[in-house]
Amino acid sequence: MKKYENNSFTIKNVGEVVSLYGWVNKTRNLGGVIFIDLRDRSGIIQLAIKPDNKYYKQALEIKNEYVLKVEGAIIERESKNKNLNTGEIEVDVTNLEILNTSIELPFDLNNTTALEDTRLKYRYLDLRKENLKEKLIKRHEITFAVREYFNNNGFLEIETPVLCKSTPEGARDYLVPSRVNHGKFYALPQSPQIFKQLLMVGGMERYFQIAKCFRDEDLRADRQPEFTQIDVEMSFVNEDDVMSMAEGMIAYVFKKVKNIDIKLPLMKMKYDDAINYYGSDKPDLRFEMKLNDITDILKDTSFSMYSNIISENGIINAIVVKNKALDYSRKELDKLNDFVHTYTKNNLTYLKYNEEVTGSIVKNLTTEEINNIKSNLNISNNDLVLILGGNKKEVKQALGALRCKIAKDLNLIDSNVYKMLWVVDFPSFEYSEEEHKYVACHHPFTSPKDSDVDKLLTDKASCYSKAYDIVINGYEAGGGSIRIHDQEVQRKMFEALELTDEQIKNKFGFFVEALKYGTPPHGGLAFGLDRLVMLLTNTENIRDVIAFPKTASASCLMSECPNTVDEYQLKELGIKIS
Repeated sequence: MKKYENNSFTIKNVGEVVSLYGWVNKTRNLGGVIFIDLRDRSGIIQLAIKPDNKYYKQALEIKNEYVLKVEGAIIERESKNKNLNTGEIEVDVTNLEILNTSIELPFDLNNTTALEDTRLKYRYLDLRKENLKEKLIKRHEITFAVREYFNNNGFLEIETPVLCKSTPEGARDYLVPSRVNHGKFYALPQSPQIFKQLLMVGGMERYFQIAKCFRDEDLRADRQPEFTQIDVEMSFVNEDDVMSMAEGMIAYVFKKVKNIDIKLPLMKMKYDDAINYYGSDKPDLRFEMKLNDITDILKDTSFSMYSNIISENGIINAIVVKNKALDYSRKELDKLNDFVHTYTKNNLTYLKYNEEVTGSIVKNLTTEEINNIKSNLNISNNDLVLILGGNKKEVKQALGALRCKIAKDLNLIDSNVYKMLWVVDFPSFEYSEEEHKYVACHHPFTSPKDSDVDKLLTDKASCYSKAYDIVINGYEAGGGSIRIHDQEVQRKMFEALELTDEQIKNKFGFFVEALKYGTPPHGGLAFGLDRLVMLLTNTENIRDVIAFPKTASASCLMSECPNTVDEYQLKELGIKIS
């Protein structure tokens, strides 16, 4: 007899005899008739077992999460359930087999308040929950759509090595000791970056891969130590070519998975503009609240807090919270100031514009300054102006984070809306206070702008790259660049990064050698598959879209890894634990 999915039946199937498998979601004994909700991956269907049924006594012993096989005829239900797809029908059981029993679960599958640590420890049970199951099904649909799109556009799916050479790209590598070669190590790939570029050297022209990647870095809600990338590389392309192909994939996936039409091409925003107006290189455009530079308005102010900042080449920025001045008490404003203090020591100040202007600095500014702020920022009654001064980096970061916090607090964000853009023209370098030198913003294979090649060794702070990120609702969904294919430019980039010949040879020798053999112009990008699924399922925690995730301490509560290993294994690997 054919096995069916529980959720595949409707009133049209009445009279059909079926064979079903699944878990007991719930049992009820009503007036002598035993009703069992049988759950499989597709959904729930009700079973009915009357007192004259030969399996009645057996059914009385059945408990939640027992595994059953049943046969029977589909009949119309007397009492309909509009909340179920199968709510008009039930199965009149003619054969019942208990395939396995279950002890009581450590948490109720219908309880949304179960502790996360408990859910992670028993992740295989958590997977039975409807909301998590649906997210993993959606992940499959997204992955399948991605493969369809790239296959339809002439890409080859090619696997790259997992045991690689350690070439740190910003985060720490996960190292794997070699048993055969004592004292030597493989590294798990942070990305397939070098290998996909070598595929272009090899003439593959269009490559993609659903690639597992590993980074030993501190975790947060949208990060995991092992994650999955949609990795893409193309030959004979420029920035627009790559971006067009990538946004086409996004549009295809959104249409296929959520039936949402994405208007193409996506808007582009320069990195500098993103920082200046939104305080972030991944701006959330679902709400306004731009950062406004009011330094010039206050350049002649007698207010020492601001004048001192300006005299030290700092900036004064403001954000306007429209029509919410009366919603913020002094206590609530103090909380916003505390939030800002996680980014800067400087205080957040404010003005409330109504018939009478009030606020923490209203007595420190002239009437002209207050009116100039009003006219330049297009202030209306009941608007709240939040002002912060200091060095540019701190001010932009703090207000960028603050605008997002306020938008969430005030429910200004429509979770059903998707706002996408490209952030382009990233700096080639950023100064590392820790290393006391300039380091690559992206990676050392990112091509500088053609006009900026000569700045690699003379003016790093003004050097911009052919890099681009796709941003969705305030998250970096993917990023990439046009790569350096010219040996001389690559040499200059290494020199700019202060790498010695020995360091270049040890880290990238095989790659540098490959550049000598007719490397085509090429570029690509990588999407974070986990993050993309997170966005498409309206969740804010990446763990919700990974079958077996790690905790914030990079451990698995279920399998209890990482764990210790036998002394014999360590000896084989030539490792001694101090």
